[in-house]
Amino acid sequence: MRIVQLSDNYSVTMQIDSGDIESFAQDGFTTIVCNRPDGEELGQPTSASVREACEQRGIAFHMIPMQGSAVSPETLQQFLDVIRNADGPVLGYCRTGTRSAILWQIASQAE
Repeated sequence: MRIVQLSDNYSVTMQIDSGDIESFAQDGFTTIVCNRPDGEELGQPTSASVREACEQRGIAFHMIPMQGSAVSPETLQQFLDVIRNADGPVLGYCRTGTRSAILWQIASQAE
């Protein structure tokens, strides 16, 4: 799986599943942010299954779903709170990683 590092503490990737979490833990990620709404595509892993795998490995999980590239003030604030309070590197994901990258770009400009 391709992970793109956007800053010292934030990277993005495409859709993950619960089986990927152990590898992310080994890579040092302490927080995972899902920017993809559940049910967007048939067969897509649920956020609940990813959350459960994260909890089993001591990784914080946050669900901040986005529709398209529009970012509401509430979404931005949720994301900023996660980034500011993370204990280490954060991995954001959505279907392709694009929404997660857009959210980070907007957040970095807001800082």
